[in-house]
Amino acid sequence: MASSVVVCRLRMPVSIGLVKCLPKVDTLLHRSFVTKVAASDCPTSKGDETAPRKECKSFYTVQAERQEQAQRSVLISCPPKASDRKIKRYLSRYGDIKKFFAYESFGLYAVVEYESSEGVASLLEGAVIPNVNHESLLPYKSRLLSFRHLGQMDSSNPQLKEHCQPLTTIPINELIKRLSREESIDQQITSLTDAYQLTDENTRLRFLVCSLLKDIAGAYFPECTVRPFGSSVNGFGKLGCDLDMFLDLDGVSGRDVKLPGSGLSLEYQMKVASSERAVTQSILSVIGECVDQFGPGCVGVQKILNARCPLVRFSHQPSGFQCDLTANNRVAMKSTELLYLYGEIDSRVRHLVFTVRCWARAHGITSSIPGAWISNFSLTVMVLFFLQKRSVPIIPTLDRLRDLAGPADKSVIEGNDCTFVSDLSRIRLQSNTETLEELLCEFFEFYATFPFSKKSINIRKGKEQNKPEVSPLHIQNPFETSLNVSKNVNVTQLDRFVALCQESSWLLQQSECRSPSSHSADNSPFTWGLAALILPSQVAGIQGRKKKRREPTSERIKSLLESLKSQNKKNS
Repeated sequence: MASSVVVCRLRMPVSIGLVKCLPKVDTLLHRSFVTKVAASDCPTSKGDETAPRKECKSFYTVQAERQEQAQRSVLISCPPKASDRKIKRYLSRYGDIKKFFAYESFGLYAVVEYESSEGVASLLEGAVIPNVNHESLLPYKSRLLSFRHLGQMDSSNPQLKEHCQPLTTIPINELIKRLSREESIDQQITSLTDAYQLTDENTRLRFLVCSLLKDIAGAYFPECTVRPFGSSVNGFGKLGCDLDMFLDLDGVSGRDVKLPGSGLSLEYQMKVASSERAVTQSILSVIGECVDQFGPGCVGVQKILNARCPLVRFSHQPSGFQCDLTANNRVAMKSTELLYLYGEIDSRVRHLVFTVRCWARAHGITSSIPGAWISNFSLTVMVLFFLQKRSVPIIPTLDRLRDLAGPADKSVIEGNDCTFVSDLSRIRLQSNTETLEELLCEFFEFYATFPFSKKSINIRKGKEQNKPEVSPLHIQNPFETSLNVSKNVNVTQLDRFVALCQESSWLLQQSECRSPSSHSADNSPFTWGLAALILPSQVAGIQGRKKKRREPTSERIKSLLESLKSQNKKNS
């Protein structure tokens, strides 16, 4: 039987519409990301201050490349026993394939990127809309398609399922074993980053989901763009992180043209809108309803319009992503660009952020559930501040990046100065040769003794400032400077963070923890270094404390140290 591909049908029972109450998809897409696109070409800051920096791609250059890739891509649902070779051969009929990979999420899927947009157009032209008599069908040609009638399976051909990309992070116990086999703490930190960061394939899938959503929003706003922001693109995203998206209408042609121009102006209006916020709420309400009713694979749609930043939340089952769509959220886009820039300046920035975040999650300092915990963004800012405070700074302050900015970099959003340089070649750095191990030890020491009760963290100035409000932890928002990004954190959670920093700092100073030992008789790895720091079973004894103690006073540290000594003796 001949192979065929069909457009993923939009099923709308006349009485109900799409199912709205399916469970939220919390599937975590595993291993593979970060914008490795430019990172491999970028130098670290270990060179001389006067040495020229090798040119790296700017944030928006990388974004444009990814968006263009997504526009030439389709997402295809495949049969469980599909032949890898047969599917590629069939899809090649419509054009040359540039990138192809498969993954599993509520079924088997393949992402196909064609060399040109003509390949996508040809494929959609050849696809059919299924005829189902008992359903009301909407003939909408999405780039989410399904294979049907692939003919006889040939067991001698490799199955597509055998080549699936691993899209979930490895379990913490497996990570600990992997780290224990490394030969230095520096190698452990690098290995952790490699295991947790997003892969190229995962990043491509995120941009493709944004592009699919743009196809839906484009029915109302033909020249709109849907851009990913936050962890998906700032370089610090862990596999399985949510997909934050921004509906961007700024690129609509004619928006910035000043009258008189051609003498013609468009007639348009936003009815019953008293403010820009009301406009944003109305736009998201309409798009949210459209996603709910007509978005292939979009389930559990929630319109959270009264939040500080209105959003539409839903699960995209074909990718497994939990998605948040916002509009008019330009400051968040600038924050994303800033973190990307810091990550590109020096490779040690990303390594340290991934390590601290993993350590924090293992000990319950951060959580995916909203509450009084320290957020990943707050932790990232704390790492950046620490790196600015080194005796030889590893990264510059935000004010310094603003001073280096050119005219094209000028950005003022809602009265907030969001200007900073986008050309990395303009940034000159001093020589700092500290290792990742040294930086991790110093990070814990730095915050074990930080005067949180009196001082605020400020990466714009790169120095502590007096707290402007009564709050256990005050971290100034880099752009909206009147805001405290850690306002939710309570005293108990901050005390736990400080206590864990004290004990982790002390533990890394012990000889039993600083170097690997030989394997035991059963060839099991010796838990040491970073692996010992993230043992989740050792967390229970940590409680909030207000007094700063330098000695190993908790049962957690005592038992862990005894365990390390015992293992060392047995292996010797």
